[in-house]
Order: sequence, then C-alpha cells, then structure tokens
Amino acid sequence: MSEDQPNIEAASPDNSPVNSSDDTSSYQASSPQALSHQELSHQALSHQALSKNEDAKPDRDKDHAASSVASEADASASTSDSSQAQEEDESAPAKTTPEPPLRIRYRVRFGKTGLLRWIGHTDLAKLWERLGRRAELNFSMTEGFHPKPRIAFPSALALGVESLDEVVEIELAEQLTPRELLDRLIADNQPGLTMRCVAMLPEGFGKAQLALSKYVVTPPDNVDWNQVKDAIASLNDAGSLTIKRKKKTLTFGVAENLPEINVEDERLCLSLVAAEGASLKPSDVMAALQLEDWIENGATITRVKTQLKKEFEDTNSENYAESGDVPEPSAFANHT
Repeated sequence: MSEDQPNIEAASPDNSPVNSSDDTSSYQASSPQALSHQELSHQALSHQALSKNEDAKPDRDKDHAASSVASEADASASTSDSSQAQEEDESAPAKTTPEPPLRIRYRVRFGKTGLLRWIGHTDLAKLWERLGRRAELNFSMTEGFHPKPRIAFPSALALGVESLDEVVEIELAEQLTPRELLDRLIADNQPGLTMRCVAMLPEGFGKAQLALSKYVVTPPDNVDWNQVKDAIASLNDAGSLTIKRKKKTLTFGVAENLPEINVEDERLCLSLVAAEGASLKPSDVMAALQLEDWIENGATITRVKTQLKKEFEDTNSENYAESGDVPEPSAFANHT
C-alpha cells in the first residue's frame, strides 16, 4: 500500500480495531438477509417434521385401533371357545370307571375213582381245564404273562387214593345256574369222574379250606381182624404216633389228629384232621398199626368224606343242584 493512500480500518463502536479475517462472518451474522434465510430454513425443517408427525398420527391411531379390535376379537374367541368347551363337557356323558370283569365262583363236589386214582394233583387240574373247554365254560383267568383258569382244590389227594367226595372251586366269567353247570359237567361223561353237586357261592364267601377227611381202607383177603383191633387199642393207649418224613421226625397226638379209628364191616375207618403244616396221611396210620403189607397186597384207600371249615348250607335251587349219583359206602353211613 502506498503511503499516500489513507489507511482506512473499520472501527467498532468502541473504536477498537476489527480483525480483517472475521469480516465476512461478521458481515453475514449482522446481515438481515442472512438471518432471514436461516430462520426460514429452521421453520421449513420444523414444518416438515410436524407434517410428518401429523401424517404418521393417523397410522398410529389406525394401528392402535386395529390392535384393540384384534385383542377384543381374541378375548371374544377365547371366551367363546371356553364356553363351547364347557358346553361340550356338560353335554358329554360323565366318565365312569370300567366295571371289573365278572367272576362267579362255584363249588363242585365230585368223585375220582378207577384209573383216575393214578393221576396226580397237577394232572387233575389240567383234566378240569380240558373238561371246562369241552363244556364250553368261560373261565375267569388269572392275571400276568401266563393267564390260567381259576381252578382251586382245598387239598391234594395222594396218588393211588380214590375219592367219592372231592372238592374243586372254579370261577367263571359268565353266570350259569348251578343246574346248568352241573348238566354241562355231567354231559362230558369223563370216565372215573362223577359229578355230585354244584353250589354257586355268594360274593365274599370264604374259599374252601379242608377241616377233616374220612377214609375207608378195604384190605386184601384173609385178614386177622382181632390183630387189627389190638393194634388200634395199643395206638389209642399210646396217645401219639411218630413218623419220619423227609429226614424229619414228626409226632402227632392221636386225639387231636386221629379222632376216629375203628373197624366196620371188615374195613378200616379213619378220620384225619387237617392240621397247620404237616398232617397225617392214611399211609402213616397204617404204618403205625404195622399194616404196610396191605397196600402191597392190593388194599384200596378211598376218601369218602371231605369236610370243610366253612360249608355252604344253602340248598335253594337257585344256588344249589345235586345229582345223587354216588351213594356213600355203608361203612360210613352213620358219619354223613
């Protein structure tokens, strides 16, 4: 700059110098036009944001309304479903516990004679099972993996011993009258098996339990009966008898276990009480009387009476039927 030209500087109201580098910004800040442009820009942005908010408000209102309607619809549907389910439950038949299968118990008395005296207890049970199938009986079956017909005997008859009065209890899944069941059993006509009577037992009636058995021993020929009577007297005087069974020695009181022993019509008659645990057998008594050779020489042992602890005494035709086919031997006529 020339010295001749005056130095002109912008002065502030307080006459302080102003930096020339801030001239442009100071000018723009103090310019009315610049202020108006910024204000308009801010107003435009504010108006645009407000417009967007106002435009979005109806959408939010619509969404809120739609959400409310959907919630009310869901609540209504839920209430309807609940009411419908309740109505279905009320209209549906009440659930009942299934009834247990029918089990009717029958007590059958029968005779087991002839060649059947040589079959054991297990084979006798199988014979009754086959007999029931032939008679078309609907047996009640046991539970488990190997169900079997419900057939029970109160006692096992020794091999080789006949019986005029055996007892078996069977359970059926059908109800037959005692006469119907007896007729079916008789119609099978099993050799050596003679049906005597059938009783239909009421519910809760106790199972058959042996109390006492009566036997008749028919000896071979040429028996000295006086010697037999003397042996009986000696046994009664002793008051007890001792036997050996499976390496065990057992002692039985005569009065408690052998209440009757005598000779009638040239037959030996015995009454044996069924005791808890081991019980006397006819062969035990014969051994005590030293009559073991009778069996070897062809004597026969026959059970003529099976007495139970609880007998069924209802002889009404609805609950009892008998055939009367097997008369008891005359030797025990006064004991029946």
